[in-house]
Amino acid sequence: MSETQDHKWRDTILAGLANYIDAGSIVAGSVALALWKEIYGLSDSFIGLIGAFSANAISAGVGALIGGILCDKFGRKKIYQYDMLFYAFGMLFLIFASQPWMIVLGFVLVGLAVGADIPASWSLIAEQAPDDQRGAHSGVAQMLWYLGPVAVLVAAYFLQPWGITGIRWLFAHLAILAIALTFLRSRMRESQRWEEAQAESAGQALSQNWRELFSPRYLGAMLFLAAMYGLWNLWAGYNGFFTPYLIAQNNLPAWTATMLPASYFLIGMISILTIFMTLSDRVNQRLLFGISAAMHVVGMALLAIFGFKLEIVILHVIIMGIAGGFGAQSFFQLWSAELFPTAIRSTAQGATFAIVRIGLGIWSLAVPTLAAHDFTTLAWILTGFLVASGVIGLIWAPRNEGKSLEEIAAARAAA
Repeated sequence: MSETQDHKWRDTILAGLANYIDAGSIVAGSVALALWKEIYGLSDSFIGLIGAFSANAISAGVGALIGGILCDKFGRKKIYQYDMLFYAFGMLFLIFASQPWMIVLGFVLVGLAVGADIPASWSLIAEQAPDDQRGAHSGVAQMLWYLGPVAVLVAAYFLQPWGITGIRWLFAHLAILAIALTFLRSRMRESQRWEEAQAESAGQALSQNWRELFSPRYLGAMLFLAAMYGLWNLWAGYNGFFTPYLIAQNNLPAWTATMLPASYFLIGMISILTIFMTLSDRVNQRLLFGISAAMHVVGMALLAIFGFKLEIVILHVIIMGIAGGFGAQSFFQLWSAELFPTAIRSTAQGATFAIVRIGLGIWSLAVPTLAAHDFTTLAWILTGFLVASGVIGLIWAPRNEGKSLEEIAAARAAA
């Protein structure tokens, strides 16, 4: 591997570590839910509120919208270099939480930070990756997203004897990593494509970028991405934030609350490495997405038909883990970078991500109550979301494998 290639992979990892921190904070919160409910006597409605405003949902969406705009105006590096300090500050409220309001405030601050980092890091990864390895570089970021839950859930299993103190250690390791990442990222370079785009559009008003973003050419791409990924993310948000809580509520063995979700993410990492990173730059992406979508529907339908039983949950985890590695989230990161030109790429990603996460936040308000009273109905609703996401993806998925970002932009402009 050449020095230039080595530099690009290193920058991909440093940018993608935001995914580790994002997913790690979501899952650490999910592990803490049952303990917080017991300690503070939280209602299902308040737990839904935590889920709605957590790093998993509304606050992350707002952060992505703001961060995306700032990324296109001031550069990717300025955002991703300093937002981790804001993340660490928010995490302090979760580490030292002694009242329910501190939990909500901590998640709001953490969500704003990780949301702002998403368009910055995803844009940088796509813009500096070789044209024939853009999917592989995007896959590294997804690997790190899955690694966060694996590390947090395995650690949570061994920290169980320490109760809420063990949970505080989980949050503390994320805060320490965020501070370390701030220093590591200080040596990264700005995106060359962004610098060139800035030189070409010198003096262009921000309002012109917004007008271009909402032109028919790009508005259609945003609606496609928001629908395909947003519907899938309604399932993923339930899976990532509420699964350990639901396992505890359904009286499954104690080890399953951490090890089953960890197994899902570990299987997903293997799937990303062996399927998405290997094939997404070389084969029909629409076909890959379609296979994953079908597997998601089957896996969720199992829970709807047979209920929240241990053997069914294990089979569900295996199917969904394999499918998740080369499914909606991996392709959302890739396509959301490819379908927009450099000048508005982060703004488009941030706006689309905001729609998805805010929608998830509203949905999260209802999940705990619905799951507690009628899980079968919840499971069928989630299955329906996955069907709709799969159909939308199959119909409108782009075919950009092997093309440069400039070739894609030129083709869309000509069309």
